[in-house]
Amino acid sequence: MLDIEIIAIGKMKTSYWNEAACEYLKRLKPFASIKIKELKFTPFTQNNSKRVIAEEEARITEAIARSQGQVFLLTEQGKKLDSLGFAQILDKLDSQKIIFVIAGSLGFSSAMKKKYKSLSLSEFTFTHEMARVIILEQIYRAVTIVNNKNYHY
Repeated sequence: MLDIEIIAIGKMKTSYWNEAACEYLKRLKPFASIKIKELKFTPFTQNNSKRVIAEEEARITEAIARSQGQVFLLTEQGKKLDSLGFAQILDKLDSQKIIFVIAGSLGFSSAMKKKYKSLSLSEFTFTHEMARVIILEQIYRAVTIVNNKNYHY
């Protein structure tokens, strides 16, 4: 069974995104233990954006240190995979804790991107709520591929 943690800046505020996330979490129960850790979002302006990125990354770094696992930052500049390639990665990491990190609105610093592996959900930029639903759907798709279930065609 996969052991996955999603670390995300901010809470799910929109009901339809929250409902979608809950649906995928329910579908994933037989295949994966998934914990979602929501970290404080810090409001920002152009004048304090570097400080806000640093503060959010400090919270992310602390959460990663407590969790200890294979970390993947979710960013549009990350490694691009198709669903089969993503399924292969999850299958290979089945015995390890896997941590996916969703940044706040300002993204990750270049130092953070150098420190951890990055995956891209798309070349598009998504809100953190959308990104959370997309990663959950892709995890579900991956486990159905690995377990030969009818979902991915």
